[in-house]
Amino acid sequence: MKYKDEYIQILKEELKPAMGCTEPIAIAYASSIVRKYLKHEIKKINVLVSANIIKNVKSVVVPNTNGLRGIKSACAIGIVAGNSSLQLECISNVNDEEIEKCKEFLNKNIIFVKPSTSDFVFDIDITGYTDDEACQVRIVDYHTNVVTIKYNDEFIINKELSGIRKDDLTDRKLLDVEDIYDFIENVDIKEIEDLLLRQEKYNMAIAIEGLQHPYGANIGKTLLMNSENCIATKAKAYASAASDARMNGCHMPVVINSGSGNQGITCSVPVIVYADELKVSHEKKMRALALSNLLTIHIKTDIGRLSAYCGAIAAGCAAGAAIAYLYGGKLKEINHTLVNALAIASGVICDGAKASCAAKIVLALEAGILGYNMYLAGNQFKAGDGIVKKGVENTIHNVGLLASEGMVETDKEIIKIMMD
Repeated sequence: MKYKDEYIQILKEELKPAMGCTEPIAIAYASSIVRKYLKHEIKKINVLVSANIIKNVKSVVVPNTNGLRGIKSACAIGIVAGNSSLQLECISNVNDEEIEKCKEFLNKNIIFVKPSTSDFVFDIDITGYTDDEACQVRIVDYHTNVVTIKYNDEFIINKELSGIRKDDLTDRKLLDVEDIYDFIENVDIKEIEDLLLRQEKYNMAIAIEGLQHPYGANIGKTLLMNSENCIATKAKAYASAASDARMNGCHMPVVINSGSGNQGITCSVPVIVYADELKVSHEKKMRALALSNLLTIHIKTDIGRLSAYCGAIAAGCAAGAAIAYLYGGKLKEINHTLVNALAIASGVICDGAKASCAAKIVLALEAGILGYNMYLAGNQFKAGDGIVKKGVENTIHNVGLLASEGMVETDKEIIKIMMD
């Protein structure tokens, strides 16, 4: 089995718990570090963020703020109530008094937000000032990658800014579909079981929350109203309900994938629903979950953490392949499902985190499930059909090119429209 240790480490690096949309939480995390170092009353905060951070934070509800939205709210709650040791769960323990203090802090109008001029797609740079202190915290490339902590003139952390370094994360280029399949078929499931069980526990809990209470546009509830007994509808409903809750202020954590809670939900919840409905063994369910997670990471590697390409599409296609596996599919079925699904849905835009993300998850899963059903019926997209190339890896590579290079101008126009 090639890359066993590396694949396990990749799962450990990606399947982390996070509360709320991960971009505002990253802002709260950076702000909580600023607060940790400043000893006196904060008089001013400068926030520099890249355009994609602005896009993903603008419209989403920040958890544990009683409905507050946006960059300033994420910064304020991190300052007032953040616990930096909890990283992406830094505002998980907020009480009513702290929420009121957050509102009071916002009313001081001392938080100033500007677009960053850096070349990094993911860049959060926050500096807080007291009368005689200053603390700068910068996060680059991914949500917990703190590259700078500077207190007055002293650097506590000062990493070289050269993109994600090999010693920060395990090399994702080691991933390919054939080796992923070999890994999930042969790994001792006990080596990754705890990670996957936590994902199942957290993500199914928020799915149930989203179905039981009103959140956002209530996509999950709407689906179940129309067809409750269909396994595909149930899978889409549970996944979208989890996003309904997460995008609209629910404080419950999710286990993320590739830096995104919606991607973590999309690649896990439908697989769990199908596994339970089909009554497969616990071990089969865990292997399918590992497959879906690793395929999502693989597809997202060339796309990038943030782009104009909706990341839920990658996760939905991966979930479709894992569902094929639950039905007894092998490598051939997985390959064809992925190619079909990616051909159907690639091109759905990311216009920031908000209520409609739940509906895009439904579209992503439609593509994943249809991709598998096409194969069962003897139908497939072939090389030359649009971006499809011969071989699953070549098609995945084309999707990465589409997202990381072809949609750069699309991303700029999306952000321009949102800011206007």
